[in-house]
Amino acid sequence: MNKQVQQIKEISGVNPLKCMKCGKCSASCPNFENMDIPPHLFVSYVQNENIEALMASTSLEKCLSCFACVERCPRGVKPGQLIDAARQVYVRSRGQQMLSPDEIPALLDEETPQQLLMSAFRKYRR
Repeated sequence: MNKQVQQIKEISGVNPLKCMKCGKCSASCPNFENMDIPPHLFVSYVQNENIEALMASTSLEKCLSCFACVERCPRGVKPGQLIDAARQVYVRSRGQQMLSPDEIPALLDEETPQQLLMSAFRKYRR
């Protein structure tokens, strides 16, 4: 198995083999028209280990991370989490590691909503 595929599966916690290709995830995606690889095909690319296409995809940037696809999936495949994990693998492959906890206070101001901080913590703690 490709190392990047393995990382995507580990980060997302998703088994893409559960996908039955019904397309409900893509049908519920509010940004479907702007994605070159829609959610249901993104799952297929992970299954087939077509990593080069995934890493070159604009879907990594275009995905809104709204997780409408996650809610609509009847099999619990969670395509949005796969896309988010692929985005993280892409960023890490370019050498752009995450912030250390010591760097964060310097980037905050008093106007930063606490909900934003908790949301970012949950999303990027992996």
